[in-house]
Amino acid sequence: MGLVLVVDAANVVGSRPDGWWRDRVGATARLLDRLAGLPGRPVSGPGLTGPVGRVVVVVEGQATAVADIAGVEVVRAPRDGDTTIVEVATGLDQPAVVVTADRGLRARLGDVPAVGPRWLWDLLDAGPAVHPRSEPPAPFL
Repeated sequence: MGLVLVVDAANVVGSRPDGWWRDRVGATARLLDRLAGLPGRPVSGPGLTGPVGRVVVVVEGQATAVADIAGVEVVRAPRDGDTTIVEVATGLDQPAVVVTADRGLRARLGDVPAVGPRWLWDLLDAGPAVHPRSEPPAPFL
């Protein structure tokens, strides 16, 4: 079963000044690629420990055009992303943690814990060097 990570895509993508504003869909796709490797991976942090069971990413605005990717559940917000994140996170019957730095959103989550984008980026940056969609390196002969 495991922990459900509910990711505020706009907030996480916007937390790194890497040019995401020039291509919101592309930046979101790159985040989804990285998140696809998390299911089954053990995590720990404030108030959470255990393996990641599911990754649910809420996208909004231009980013709703992003393509789906195996291993990540993409939820396209029909209105604002925050309301959708609250609905998703509080409607789960599994332990969940929301990834966002948005204080207003955190206040709306009730008992659902939240961690900041840095926690997620640190987790992703510590992961395997092979990109989830990339081919394994050719054997050295």
